[in-house]
Amino acid sequence: QVQLVESGGGLVQPGGSLRLSCAASGSASSFTSMNWYRQPPGKQREFVAKVRSNGITNYADSVKGRFTISRDVGKNTVYLQMNNLEPEDTAVYYCNALQWGLSYWGQGTQVTVSS
Repeated sequence: QVQLVESGGGLVQPGGSLRLSCAASGSASSFTSMNWYRQPPGKQREFVAKVRSNGITNYADSVKGRFTISRDVGKNTVYLQMNNLEPEDTAVYYCNALQWGLSYWGQGTQVTVSS
């Protein structure tokens, strides 16, 4: 059973930065991909970023150039570095991992961008 635990959320001013972490209980190297999604207040969950097992990354257009996803296979952890944050980035951020056709989710971490 895979468990994902996010951390690093919080309150930040517009233009600020945060780094989210997602620690996986299983072997990160066996995941097809590890991903970040977010759910803004009153809206549906949306894709943010993906890192595949071969290291290739993908981003939502809204975060390109501001967010960077990375992973540390040895620590079974994936990160989301978020720079130049905007109020529109306010959301609960969820870590997701795909493994052998199954999808796993973390509990989410709140990110609030406000002055």
